[in-house]
Amino acid sequence: MNIANFPWLTTIILFPIAASLLLPIIPDKDGKTVRWYSLIVGLIDFVLIVCAFYTGYDFSNPDLQLVESYPWVPQLGLNWSLGVDGLSMPLVLLTGFITTLAILAAWPVTLKPKLFYFLILAMYGGQIAVFAVQDMLLFFLVWELELVPIYFLLSIWGGKKRQYAATKFILYTAGGSLFILLSSLTMGFYGDTVTFDMRSLSLKDFGLNLQLLLYAGFLIAYAVKLPIIPLHTWLPDAHGEATAPVHMLLAGILLKMGGYALIRMNAQMLPDAHAYVAPVLVVLGVVNIIYAALTSFAQRNLKRKIAYSSISHMGFVLIGIASFTDLGLSGAVLQMVSHGLIGASLFFLVGATYDRTHTLMLDEMGGVGKKMQKIFAMFTTCSMASLALPGMSGFVAELMVFVGFATSDAYNSTFKVIVIFLMAVGVILTPIYLLSMLREIFYGQENEELVSHQNLIDAEPREVFIIACLLIPIIGIGFYPKLLTQMYDATTVQLTARLRDSVPTLATTKAVQNVSLSAPIIGN
Repeated sequence: MNIANFPWLTTIILFPIAASLLLPIIPDKDGKTVRWYSLIVGLIDFVLIVCAFYTGYDFSNPDLQLVESYPWVPQLGLNWSLGVDGLSMPLVLLTGFITTLAILAAWPVTLKPKLFYFLILAMYGGQIAVFAVQDMLLFFLVWELELVPIYFLLSIWGGKKRQYAATKFILYTAGGSLFILLSSLTMGFYGDTVTFDMRSLSLKDFGLNLQLLLYAGFLIAYAVKLPIIPLHTWLPDAHGEATAPVHMLLAGILLKMGGYALIRMNAQMLPDAHAYVAPVLVVLGVVNIIYAALTSFAQRNLKRKIAYSSISHMGFVLIGIASFTDLGLSGAVLQMVSHGLIGASLFFLVGATYDRTHTLMLDEMGGVGKKMQKIFAMFTTCSMASLALPGMSGFVAELMVFVGFATSDAYNSTFKVIVIFLMAVGVILTPIYLLSMLREIFYGQENEELVSHQNLIDAEPREVFIIACLLIPIIGIGFYPKLLTQMYDATTVQLTARLRDSVPTLATTKAVQNVSLSAPIIGN
């Protein structure tokens, strides 16, 4: 078989789903067999992803690669159409990496282990499919597919309010998904030809008013998933009740689906509407950064504090997408990958800390670093990454968004100064709430009641290994960002050029080569 023609993406998506179907028939009494089976399946699929990356992905090609297309339901015009480019390949790699580590993080799960790992493996394939499919109807189907495993993972293995959190999650996300379906059908049936292929849809000449309507529909759906305030309230509730491996999937992958779809559908397929709505995205990004940071500072529940921190960091993604610069958009993609790694590490450590202290309330902790020195060291290092310490991936990503927006010629100076000032305030707030969190958990006098009732053992080798695996790319990207940026630079440069051509003033400036803008944007 010619390896160049091997259906890599189909195999990567279907293999974990098919493997999950065998779990019910595996003989197992204590859960040890199924967890090893699931880990091996996860590792094999991640190896397949890496093989596909090294054998079939060209950094210099901005277009779709590893393309596959098979008729699925011809009567509906539905095709099994797959492909990856610079926007999706980094997130496919991230999905394989985080999910495999999440399976290892789920080692202590003893309640219905077969069902638990079945859901994890089924979601593995579904989440990769979200980043790889190139058919709008198929995208909607796989977008819905990943909702079901998360619902059950929350409602069965969650905390005391798990039913409330799971129901709220499914209502928010399924409600938002309806807008994807309606917008996709409108785009597919518009014009003389009926098609749901994303490349064909991006070539259709939608009128500006229709583009704005479609853009609004997609934005509502992806605002829920990203999440964008005020459609964010499901996330703190979900994180507040989830277990450590589910935390890793939520923070590491699920939020990135919203950012990816916002770039893929809203920016890439509806560029004229993006030119008008971009200032709104900037404002929403600033609100995310400031409001969520202040809310995180006020939280006394450890899981909810980190959850609001995640919402704050995703604000930089919105601003990068709306910057109309190569550097800003590149920073947005880098921030998604960086936050996926950092968020997964922090939530895993929150779970490890809870397993020992059996409390999430900061008021009930204190001084636990004396007995849990390894967890203290890992928690501190990952918190430094989250607050964008130089040398960590978060610093590079946020700096790229800062500089990319500051050098954008799509906005006037007053608007840029206000936004940059507010972004800087958010950056200042981040170390305040993260360092105060570390102080309350690990420093000071030991809580005698906590110490007397709980066995505060230190991290075991499995936990150290998981955090080490996450810190290696966090630090590696921090010192040498090209490790990641070279993967998507060609795609983001091409997309930015198209977005700038959709802004009348920028297109004129490009033609004349000498005019500097003075209006806040687009839409005037």
